[in-house]
Amino acid sequence: MALPPPIRAAARRLLPLVAAPLFALLASCDAVVLAPSGDIAARQRDLLLVSTGLMLLIIIPVIALIVVFAWKYRQSNKAAEYKPDWDHSTYLEVAIWGAPLLIIICLGAVTWAGTHLLDPYRPLDRIDHNRPTSEAVAPLEVQVVALDWKWLFIYPEYGIATINEVAAPVDRPIRFTITASSVMNSFYIPALAGQIYAMPGMQTTLYGVINETGEYKGFSANYSGAGFSGMRFAFHGLPQAGFDQWVAQVRSGGQGLDRPTYLRLAAPSENVPVAHFSGVDASLFDAVVNMCVRPGQTCGSHMSGHMPAEPETARDPRQTHQIVPEPPAHMAGAAH
Repeated sequence: MALPPPIRAAARRLLPLVAAPLFALLASCDAVVLAPSGDIAARQRDLLLVSTGLMLLIIIPVIALIVVFAWKYRQSNKAAEYKPDWDHSTYLEVAIWGAPLLIIICLGAVTWAGTHLLDPYRPLDRIDHNRPTSEAVAPLEVQVVALDWKWLFIYPEYGIATINEVAAPVDRPIRFTITASSVMNSFYIPALAGQIYAMPGMQTTLYGVINETGEYKGFSANYSGAGFSGMRFAFHGLPQAGFDQWVAQVRSGGQGLDRPTYLRLAAPSENVPVAHFSGVDASLFDAVVNMCVRPGQTCGSHMSGHMPAEPETARDPRQTHQIVPEPPAHMAGAAH
């Protein structure tokens, strides 16, 4: 039933007033995913825009035709052509099925190429669209541990570590190796690269590069318990001189990070402030990956009775084999 003319007129006048706050909220959004500062995130943005554009080639005409048909064949339009016996058109069938098929083929090709080029385990081949990477510049190694509920970052090259703060020089490739202490998490810096899971007993890898100086937000993108909302950290993109100063500041203002200290850090805590550690046990990250930080624990790399795996490939979730622990002595006897 149609609304009375006075009500329709009042609704038209009120519509801008209702919509204005919504547009104001949208204007305050930080669309970092669509305006990133790292090359990998920018290429992911481009893939998203290309995919959306290809899909809109079908969506927009379909929506427009719905409006056209509804208007042309409305009840009051007596001049509209009426064909009750019509049931087939070859040209129309080709258009209906051919256009979506071409779009799907294009989407598949773009997605397949992007999936391989933007594989998080794939070392970078460029700094940005104008500059390739240099073999003379080694990636910055950053080891990441998702704790309950904070982030631990270890810099093995510099022998330092931080809680809820990470920094990197602009235009230098970064290699994150990521694990978790207990439950699964997701490591995400939207301005830098895509998210990747952090899983206990496993090690994932993420390559990225930051191309602009600034302070960016990082957080956990996977619910992991009561303190999940506080699992946020600052990522600093710094010039090389500024990064050197940051490293010197961490070295001068922190305590050492050994296994007992790590075990205290691993205890659940919420909204943890930034902390610095001026020295780090060199074997700590490998022990976290293999779940043998506590004294007396058997490392996962030893449980099969083989030699320890190299830290770079230990418990890589993309490997297809599994490490099966030997059964206890009393069960082994029962099996025989």
